[in-house]
Amino acid sequence: MSTRPWIVDDDLWALIEPLLPPWPEKSPGPRPVPDRLCTQGILYVLYNDIAWQLLPLELGFGSGQTCWRRLDRWQQAGVFDQLHRILLAELNAAGELDWSRARVDGSHIRAKKGAPTPVRRRSTAARRAANTT
Repeated sequence: MSTRPWIVDDDLWALIEPLLPPWPEKSPGPRPVPDRLCTQGILYVLYNDIAWQLLPLELGFGSGQTCWRRLDRWQQAGVFDQLHRILLAELNAAGELDWSRARVDGSHIRAKKGAPTPVRRRSTAARRAANTT
């Protein structure tokens, strides 16, 4: 493992870049930080488990707020779901996945909608005594 695992190599970037939505041409504000640097800033924050505001500007990844906004934009565009599927397919094709150890949890499987709700039952507990004061 690299000493700086947040650095995105060329092979991984070749998978990520086509999934990113295009930047709006008439975007207000200064020229945006390149997507690759923002990706590395996002990975830096997640790897080091720091607050977005604490992302050091000296690293050249842009501000924490810039990286967070880009992360939010990409999440809404479904970039990470697509990337997850692509990486799983590549690992599976290379025989690197052990599917016998796979587990399903609620974060990947939708809850059943329209399931019958339990009927409210009348309480069988004794009634409270009347107030005698």
